[in-house]
Amino acid sequence: MILLSHRDDKTQPSSSPPGYFGDDLPSNAPTSFLTPASSSTAQKQSGHSDTSSRPPFFREHSEETLAQSSTGNYGSNKDFNDYPTRTSKHLDDSQDASLVRNAADVGHSGNYQDLEYAEPSAVDHSAPSAGKKSPFASFISQGRYPIEQRIEDKKRGIGRQKYPFVVWALTAVMTGVFVYELIVNSRAQGTPVSMKPVVNPMLGPSSSALINLGARFPPCMKLVEAVPPSTNFGCLNNTANPPTEICSLESICGFGGFQGKDPNQWFRFIVPIFLHAGFIHILLNMLAQLTLSAQIEREMGSTGFLITYFAAGIFGNILGGNFSLVGLPSIGASGAIFGTVAVTWVDLLAHWRYQYRPVRKLVFMTIELAIGVAIGFIPFVDNFAHLGGFLMGLLVGTTFYPVISVTKRHKLIMWCFRIVAIPLAVILFVVLTRNFYTSDPYAACSGCRYLSCFPTAANNHCKGTGILAM
Repeated sequence: MILLSHRDDKTQPSSSPPGYFGDDLPSNAPTSFLTPASSSTAQKQSGHSDTSSRPPFFREHSEETLAQSSTGNYGSNKDFNDYPTRTSKHLDDSQDASLVRNAADVGHSGNYQDLEYAEPSAVDHSAPSAGKKSPFASFISQGRYPIEQRIEDKKRGIGRQKYPFVVWALTAVMTGVFVYELIVNSRAQGTPVSMKPVVNPMLGPSSSALINLGARFPPCMKLVEAVPPSTNFGCLNNTANPPTEICSLESICGFGGFQGKDPNQWFRFIVPIFLHAGFIHILLNMLAQLTLSAQIEREMGSTGFLITYFAAGIFGNILGGNFSLVGLPSIGASGAIFGTVAVTWVDLLAHWRYQYRPVRKLVFMTIELAIGVAIGFIPFVDNFAHLGGFLMGLLVGTTFYPVISVTKRHKLIMWCFRIVAIPLAVILFVVLTRNFYTSDPYAACSGCRYLSCFPTAANNHCKGTGILAM
């Protein structure tokens, strides 16, 4: 198209068709085009084609040209200013005519070049949209999005949910329980942190206070020949070594005592998860829980995370009850947290190709695991809880972690692991729980104690019960 600039028609001849850029129109020239439909209708009514009423610029076009234009077959030698005739209903040329009405009529044609604007139909915004899903439908459809999007979300650390609600709730409860521990020890000894008869290296309550609050302590859970119910311990308020305030095992265990029966406080497999030995202990655990465990919950979802967390924590206490020294109390959420650490290993090995620098990540994770095992030799911390939690985290995490499988072979391998993991986890729970109550753990593995005890003169080189001054 040749664009002409605005000019004064009185001084320059008009070389453009009438109606362009302010050229004066003949009195008999129409100011707009008719649509093909209306034009053909008018021609049928008149019985002939009225070409004299067309503007001079369009009179040279034949019907053949119009036919070619309708199919888009313009000749290669045609001028691009040659456009097919477009006729429309006549506009009102009077000065009083509304410009808005005339403008609305211009451009209404049947050709695709001039698409008409259609007013949107009335939409009932009160009716629910077909594209929106109910909360229940959204929950059911989780994980059913394209595999490419899942991989991209995995690389960006986006999981099934945005917030780790379970981790936040557990952290709040554990913090509140720890404050209660400090209050109990303060009432008994006059200070929140035990300094006598021995200093708690974790800067927390005394051993007697921790046992009384629910620490895993086998003599309170079953009949231990080396530590019978008649054994006396230092009371919660004792600060002397040797102890001057003496209490029975039943009173130290608390929770209503044994009621004339053998000790059977089985809940000590669960309660220790919420207890911590001191400020250092809880700060380290909560730091790991609010970072690593929180990310695992985002990726797994709260339900799978909750099952993995408590399965690892409880099994860690069961394994520790079997093979740790019977006279040493053990507490902490370390076993449960190690279960979430194990899930990160499942993630690394199952999604190796999607990890950023997986070899370096494997090296760092191995170092972190070694540090965690080393911490397990500190008093009140049990390495068996760490190792047991890690093992159960691998089994349960393999079952509940949303692994991305892009090939049938990978999917088959993962399902084989899951099929083996579930029965194995159940068998380990049943066998070790039964072994704890019916057998002598030391007879089964006499050297296992060294996995959680560093031999010194103070603990009789990890022999005997391991009972220290309380």
